[in-house]
Amino acid sequence: MYGPPSEANREGGIGRIDVVSWLFRTILDVIGLAGFNYTFDALNKNTTPNELNQAFSTIFHSGSNNRMVMLLRIISPVFCYLRTSRDAVAEQAQVVMGRIGRELLNSSKAAIAQSERGIGDRSLRSRNLLSLLVRANTAAGIPESHRLLQDEDVLAQIPTFLVAGHETTSTATTWALFALVQESEMQTKLREELWSAVSFARHSVCIRLYQQLVIVGDEIPLSQPVTDVYGNIHHFIGIQKGQNVMIPIRGSEYLQACMGEDAEEFKPDRWLSPPQASNAIPDVWSNQMTFLGGPRACIGYRFSLVETKALLSVLIRAFTLELAVPANEIIKKASIVQQPLLKSNPEAGNVLPTLIKPYTRA
Repeated sequence: MYGPPSEANREGGIGRIDVVSWLFRTILDVIGLAGFNYTFDALNKNTTPNELNQAFSTIFHSGSNNRMVMLLRIISPVFCYLRTSRDAVAEQAQVVMGRIGRELLNSSKAAIAQSERGIGDRSLRSRNLLSLLVRANTAAGIPESHRLLQDEDVLAQIPTFLVAGHETTSTATTWALFALVQESEMQTKLREELWSAVSFARHSVCIRLYQQLVIVGDEIPLSQPVTDVYGNIHHFIGIQKGQNVMIPIRGSEYLQACMGEDAEEFKPDRWLSPPQASNAIPDVWSNQMTFLGGPRACIGYRFSLVETKALLSVLIRAFTLELAVPANEIIKKASIVQQPLLKSNPEAGNVLPTLIKPYTRA
């Protein structure tokens, strides 16, 4: 067996793992199967990464060493023409992803066609995101004018689900564990609730404290008017076409006027009776802007929440976890998502060293 269980069997039942890398691989496998009925086999360290796995990793990490160029590209479209040494590699990976994506799309169409004729796979495994998307777009009785997604549109959703549905969820789960490993009493309480089959809904504080996405564009209404240096009063911030806007989502979640004076504390019981003022935050979930709100809210937030709950419930039930380094050794690196680094060794990349021990319930 591979993964955390085998790691925990070392050193007298206590193993040291990097939570970031294990969750990265775990959720890549999850989004592959649930999204496209595709096996990345990322958790198995004894196999060679398959073609799509390698292409996805290349795409995601292609900008990690060119952050200045990435920032310039965000600031203005004119900088999109700047080339880096990684661009050619990333473009080739996109070709691979496009080819495999089309194969997956054609396979999904064929499976749906067989299913409609009463043959083929009728199991739950065929109910992946891609199949549901194709089925909804090709169902009998839908007027042609309502078939909004062409094949190219459907294909474009594959990297969207891979990147957005993978990295944000793995990072959110990482920070949830970071919060829990520092609070042994809370970890124990959560474990007992899970063993007692109590619904786990209070993980939201972890997502609130460690925000993931920081970039979004739209017109911004203001809850309170502001006066500029010329004395003009503004009730909203107008955004022109082509402009990019950075919204400090984390700032709204730490706002004491909404969350109370203990807004920066890890306090899961807060959600048993959320602060009344937090109702003013525009959202689609739990009085937080984690998944934004309105028509531009995260399309996959429910999937992400279920995935995070499932991962945390399995891990906390099965293991006791402790930080393998002092808590102040963990620092945050913000890009599109906020990742943990070692203060003493930032060159090691995104890591969260953790000690795990199998839990046996009396």
